[in-house]
Amino acid sequence: MWRFLAFLLLSVAAFADEPHPTLAIGSSAPDFALPGIDGKIHKLSDYAASKVLVIVFTCNHCPTAQLYEPRIKKLAADYANKGVALVAIEPNNANAIRLDELGYTDVSDSLPEMKIRAAYRHFNFPYLYDGETQSVSRAYGPKATPHVFIFDQQRKLRYEGRIDNSQRESLVKTQDARNAIDALLAGKPVQVTHTGVFGCSTKWISKEASRAEEMKKIEAEPVTVDLASADDLKKLRANTTGKVLLVNFWATWCGPCVHEFPDIETTYRMYRLRDFDLVMVAANMPDEKAGVMKVLEREHASSRNLLFGSTDTYAMQAAFDPKWESGVPYTVLLAPDGKVLYREEGEVDILKLRRIILANLPDPDYIGHRAYWASK
Repeated sequence: MWRFLAFLLLSVAAFADEPHPTLAIGSSAPDFALPGIDGKIHKLSDYAASKVLVIVFTCNHCPTAQLYEPRIKKLAADYANKGVALVAIEPNNANAIRLDELGYTDVSDSLPEMKIRAAYRHFNFPYLYDGETQSVSRAYGPKATPHVFIFDQQRKLRYEGRIDNSQRESLVKTQDARNAIDALLAGKPVQVTHTGVFGCSTKWISKEASRAEEMKKIEAEPVTVDLASADDLKKLRANTTGKVLLVNFWATWCGPCVHEFPDIETTYRMYRLRDFDLVMVAANMPDEKAGVMKVLEREHASSRNLLFGSTDTYAMQAAFDPKWESGVPYTVLLAPDGKVLYREEGEVDILKLRRIILANLPDPDYIGHRAYWASK
């Protein structure tokens, strides 16, 4: 029996690693029945009445896909009354996405997280999930997100490729998807039937091993804690790191602190390759170091960890922030110049916090991404 299971697993892995060719121009639209963010199953036949069907493979985590979200919404709105249906499909397997690939997003690519993004950005089109089996994605063969496929009324593929010619909307000169739709609505042949795409590669199930390997490395990172004086906390508040700095005060005996700890550590692992840092400060007494280390090691907290170096808790609080007069958890997000970007006494809203971080991280490597998170 175990030999059969081993063979089956190897077969699945081999199948997942096969090439995924892109659907050829002139091909019929592959059928699908996929769950959507609305809780319904969406089928190809649901859109049979539409003159043109636009299928966009896109996702949550990719910064390129994020910058295209407003344009996808506008496509859906502009053509809704012209007999054009637009459907978005999320092809990625969330378990195949490493945490360091989530450096430009608040959420990953699971169906529940798709619902979060769609609600936050007010999507006006069906958003379907294919990440569990990826059978539909294998049939269409998207190379990156976003990748658009446009079908005529007979559901023959007449265009596939990019939406337009630049991820920066201000630099767009060629409206490839719109040109194809307009031609089909006018009963004319599509002049350009294929263009290359640009964005994040499809995260096939076979990449799950990469995520597992990343977690092994994280769990092997050293975990330490240092005693902090009042002066150390004053310096911490001044933020001389040159980065956006998240400081979280917690304690082993604080239930809400321990509850939010994993989310905060995950946030650090998502953004730490950018200009971002995290300091966790235990508000325990100095002689409770062993208990603090037990929690830190359990959470694999390899960020910078501090422990109150004095039994005068009130003095330690005042050293960091004279206005902090309550308990823990207490969280502050600081700009590189020390400006407070976010402050919370009590458990954080992790999505709100991540969005504020993203809206304040410098984006010289992907100009426009910071503005995406600064607006809604």
